[in-house]
Amino acid sequence: MSVSPVNPPAPRVRVLNVNDNTAARYTVGLMLSRAGFDVTEAATGTEALQKIREEPDVVVLDVRLPDVDGFEICRRVKNDEATAGVKVLLTSATFVTLEKRVQGLDQGADGYLVQPFEAEELVATVSSLARLRLVEQTVRAGAASLIESDRLKDDFLSMLAHELRNPLAAVAATLPLLRASVTEERGARAIQVVQRQTHHLKRLLDDLLDVARVTHGRIELHNEPIDLGELVRRSTDACRDNRAKLRRQSVTFDPGSKRIFVSGDPLRLEQVFTNLLDNASEYTGDCGTITVSVSERNGRARVAVRDTGIGIAADALPTIFGLFSQSGVTIDRSRGGLGIGLTMVKKLVELHGGHVSATSGGLGHGSEFMVELPVSSVRPHHEEGDHDDVATLTRRVVLVEDNLDFQQSLVDLCEMWGHKVMAASDGTAGLALLLKERPDIAFVDIGLPGLDGYEVARRVRADPRGEDLLLIALTGYGSPQQRAAALSAGFDLHLVKPPDTDALETLLREDPQAIRARGSNAA
Repeated sequence: MSVSPVNPPAPRVRVLNVNDNTAARYTVGLMLSRAGFDVTEAATGTEALQKIREEPDVVVLDVRLPDVDGFEICRRVKNDEATAGVKVLLTSATFVTLEKRVQGLDQGADGYLVQPFEAEELVATVSSLARLRLVEQTVRAGAASLIESDRLKDDFLSMLAHELRNPLAAVAATLPLLRASVTEERGARAIQVVQRQTHHLKRLLDDLLDVARVTHGRIELHNEPIDLGELVRRSTDACRDNRAKLRRQSVTFDPGSKRIFVSGDPLRLEQVFTNLLDNASEYTGDCGTITVSVSERNGRARVAVRDTGIGIAADALPTIFGLFSQSGVTIDRSRGGLGIGLTMVKKLVELHGGHVSATSGGLGHGSEFMVELPVSSVRPHHEEGDHDDVATLTRRVVLVEDNLDFQQSLVDLCEMWGHKVMAASDGTAGLALLLKERPDIAFVDIGLPGLDGYEVARRVRADPRGEDLLLIALTGYGSPQQRAAALSAGFDLHLVKPPDTDALETLLREDPQAIRARGSNAA
């Protein structure tokens, strides 16, 4: 014989009945008990405050008590985070003026009844407040679940980024070695293919991880004075080398008649213009034209990216910056991507106090994206040409990295640049090597076996031999929290894999104090 499942009974509503008048307390308690509520009682304000710590669902609270009045109890209950959700129903037989009722509600009371009241009125009011508490508890539980789900998602994305960035870093570090050793034309073309696709994968990965941070307001900008023309020129040159050359596209840059300075995060603004240029190249056919210009109008810097590509339909323009929005994506996915690049552009530009817009003459007539940013009167401290060229230096470098492919590629790369390199594959061996060799510069991964990179940095800084070592975290963990944790542990700078090899070569020639200053500015 099968037995039908029986739903468990709903938990009874717990009500605390507070009144110093024995007869009134008995009457109210009887009304509530007959209605099926689980009733406890208190005769003083002090006793009530103690029992409210047990979090009843509703407190039926007389205003006039011998020690602490109901208004004060209500205020304390609502101001305490542990009990703020408890519903308070004030009752009174003597303080029945409008002023007193308003005072009670101002102290946070959820309801106010004037005695004498009928049992039906009391039961209906308590039931309503109990339902409200249940709804609020359900909403809080749902919010807590969402927060936990969001945290788990962030943890997963962080680990995913780390696992993807390690192989990307090994490939990126190997490419300069291959370029230096391959002279045959077909081999050189193959290297260019790998370089372009590595760049594309890195961009997709960065956009995927950044879009959640931007939309949740978790991006931290590290603003500094920027020569906008030079920054856009670098992005334009990168587009010309990585994409446009393959499709024989013409990419021209007009810096304008004067230098224009803005205040912003150079990495984030470069991300903006790289996205716009990659997007223009992606949607422009072979032998098409991309034109980039920088100008100023009414105190606003303007960067225009125009192309002769497929254009944007009029009905798609209003949603072109929406998350996952893609105009003109075909089933073969020859164009497309993740549909988050333009969302990133919009959010980052707005974080800089700017505005981005898109216009198009329609399908087949190209498009133009216009970024406007506030002009700054502050110039960079060290402008190009203001300092002497850094002489080629031979640095003593230690690399602590457990990904052996990346480790070997970076060792070979640094040696090709003329530096002396020593390597270790776990935290314990790396710590010993750092303190023994005391190199000019050390690159340390965070996710190491044995001692992790944070602990390596802390132990290095705790030892007199390591106080002045230049420590750089080179890791697949790239969130703002992880960057802050690295700097707090004792690292001078935090770099995310895969590193830009040209920037890495420059870094190895840079003055250590300048590197430390850059790290502290990013903190």
